[in-house]
Amino acid sequence: MSFPEPNDLPQDQNVNHEQAAQKEQILKQILTPEARMRLNNIKMVKPELSDLVEQYLIGMATQGKMPGQINDDQLKQILLSTQQPKRDFKINRV
Repeated sequence: MSFPEPNDLPQDQNVNHEQAAQKEQILKQILTPEARMRLNNIKMVKPELSDLVEQYLIGMATQGKMPGQINDDQLKQILLSTQQPKRDFKINRV
C-alpha cells in the first residue's frame, strides 16, 4: 500500500491543511507553552470546546485585541467563561 503524494491530494484538502497550519502558527504565537498544552489536552476530551476557544483566540489576535501572550491562568478564565453552566438535578424518591 502506498501513501498518496502531496501533489495527488485534491485542492480542497491542500487548502484545509494550509489553514490548519496557519491556525497552529497563530496559536503558537499567542499562547504560552503551558496554555497550548492545556488546550491540546482539552481538544482530546472536548474537541468542540477547544474549537470554540481557538476561534475566539484567533479572532482576538487578528483584530489586534490581544495584549500579549495568553498564559495558562488566562486560558483557564477563558475556558470557564465559554463553558455552559451545568445543571443539577435532584431526584426525590417516594
